[in-house]
Amino acid sequence: MLSDGEIQALMRAEHGDPFAVLGPHRLPEGLRITALLPGARQVAVLHAASGDPLAVLQRQGGSDVFAALVPAAPAQLGYVLQVQWEDGHASRLHDPYRFGPVLSDLDVWLLAEGTHLRPFEVLGAHPRVIGGVHGVAFAVWAPHARRVSVVGDFNTWDGRRHLMRRRPECGVWEIFAPHVQPGDAYEFEILSASGELLRKADPYAFGARLRPETASVVRELPPPVPLPPERAAANRRDAPISIYEVHLGSWRRKNGHEWLTYRELAETLVPYAAELGFTHLELLPVTEHPFDGSWGYQPIGLYAPTSRFGTPEDFRHFVQAAHAAGLGVILDWVPAHFPSDAHGLARFDGTALYEYEDRREGFHRDWNTLIYNWKRTEVCNYLVGNALYWLERYGIDGLRVDAVASMLYRDYSRPHGEWLPNAQGGRENLEAIDFLRRMNQVVGTERPGAVTFAEESTSFPRVTQPPEAGGLGFHYKWNMGWMNDTLAYAHTDPLHRRHHHRQITFGLMYAHSENFVLPLSHDEVVHGKGPLIDKMAGVDEWQRFAGLRLLYGWQWAYPGKKLLFMGGEFAQTREWSHDRGLDWHLLDQAPHQGVQRLVRELNRLYRHFPALFEQDCEPQGFEWMVHDDEAQSVFAFVRRAPDGALLLAVANFTPVVRHDYRVGVPRPGAWREVLNTDSELYGGSGVVNGMANTVAEPMHGQAQHLAITVPPLAVTWWTLA
Repeated sequence: MLSDGEIQALMRAEHGDPFAVLGPHRLPEGLRITALLPGARQVAVLHAASGDPLAVLQRQGGSDVFAALVPAAPAQLGYVLQVQWEDGHASRLHDPYRFGPVLSDLDVWLLAEGTHLRPFEVLGAHPRVIGGVHGVAFAVWAPHARRVSVVGDFNTWDGRRHLMRRRPECGVWEIFAPHVQPGDAYEFEILSASGELLRKADPYAFGARLRPETASVVRELPPPVPLPPERAAANRRDAPISIYEVHLGSWRRKNGHEWLTYRELAETLVPYAAELGFTHLELLPVTEHPFDGSWGYQPIGLYAPTSRFGTPEDFRHFVQAAHAAGLGVILDWVPAHFPSDAHGLARFDGTALYEYEDRREGFHRDWNTLIYNWKRTEVCNYLVGNALYWLERYGIDGLRVDAVASMLYRDYSRPHGEWLPNAQGGRENLEAIDFLRRMNQVVGTERPGAVTFAEESTSFPRVTQPPEAGGLGFHYKWNMGWMNDTLAYAHTDPLHRRHHHRQITFGLMYAHSENFVLPLSHDEVVHGKGPLIDKMAGVDEWQRFAGLRLLYGWQWAYPGKKLLFMGGEFAQTREWSHDRGLDWHLLDQAPHQGVQRLVRELNRLYRHFPALFEQDCEPQGFEWMVHDDEAQSVFAFVRRAPDGALLLAVANFTPVVRHDYRVGVPRPGAWREVLNTDSELYGGSGVVNGMANTVAEPMHGQAQHLAITVPPLAVTWWTLA
């Protein structure tokens, strides 16, 4: 009933249109039912409802293809296949080839256009019930493939058993596979145009097996999570935002080596960060990745929370626990590049599908990874949909977009002659810029109240301006200039800091050009850089701890939202390693307790005084009082709230006490010292002030001044009593 050529193509799993020959097909003489069942001895067709036998399928040409003409019309009524297998067991199977297309015409249209806002709702693996039959609808984009099959435990990983239907309008292959269920592992077997046989994880998989296994796992699409008004309010630019950055695998270990699960982290990490007064948790990438040492920055499964710490449901529980404790959750998100592992996106259908073909555009020299081809609307759709997926389906508050600078410039980390200019002859990556604008527009439209953060280290203009104003549309940008200058200054011997005064003052020249986050992140405590405490200059331990407390007091007073990597809050003394937990035993020692106590108090005061956050991004929220005292390395500035409330910060970057130091202030009256990082509470020497009254003599452009004692290597904060 089939030609030898068709039978052989099916047996070799090379048939590009299996639905044209398998399943039910109406002919003039009746209904032909054809099935490909390797390992079957005998196959019969039964009426699905009654179980009555309709026909016995005949083996075709000694192959594993079985076919028969059925006089009735069970295609509409439904039928099942009764299979006797060579090993002696029997089973009843629903024929996947009797079911119609999985994708609707609208889905096909939007996918082809690259404008499907939620492609994750139709691509990937989705448990469904069709015609009363339970199974999973699979769909994958592989436009240049000759054949695609879904393989898994449910079909003994045999690419002949679930050959998929090609939708040429959009390059997607699809099939409804009865009997497959949540928890089943699967991959896509792809025969490329050149004849190469590939085995690929699902780009849209919602779950994955733990490395070194590579299979995807069928999971239910998480239901949407509304963004409560209080969560949206907590992300606003006039809100206090203090971020605790965490690598989940190395924050704390059980028994010294075991990972904590998402649920255990919900019971430990969440209350810890909340008790310290942080407003947000930022997680290094939790999307599935094959190599622990990449910390998640080389992801394979962008739609799957890593199975290292539990299931997607467990991760959802973690996010809900954080929200219940008043903490927002920010995910580190990596749309800039992906690894070249064979089971991932690299040459997905045998061609450069997700990446640029030319290595001068498509290969990252720094990380030996591949760069997304943002020229392709389907690739941009994949990434924009992924951003929306995490925000909508897990209730994530924001995304920190990694390596934005590498996306913006075609010559990023490339020598002359090894990069291609854009269509206008310039170095900017115009397609990546368009992608970032679109992603931010979609997030802003579909998930108002959620926020995006750019890790962007160049002077690219208007990163945090809306796309309609010519910006990239991010809500916040990491202030890498502030971080580099401040840490360099902190590492300088106090004796020589007078010669580096501008490292502190220069940042205020651009501090309000973007909406900034001040990051002391994981990048500053790895690869031989050492922990933050080792970056502090000083002749002894006391000076180094004082320098660290000074750094934090300065950071929390300075304009911009705050970010601190885990371990910094108690002065971790070893460089961070992803292979071990933090050194929590250090909290048995008074200096480390003092630093942790200071961070807790900084967060409390930061949230208490609107002058420290309501006008972070407006120049009227900041005014220098003292910026030119190079000789003594003392700085003073005022932060202002919209209602006029003030907070004065005075910092002494030398180990010398400055007695009777005079600083101009905008208003007369009694001023109260509300924070002093030299307090004995935090491990300092105890040079404190208490109260001070203004003197009616002009100073620093103000009509009055305070005469105070400025403690060594310390910051003091003052407010009107």
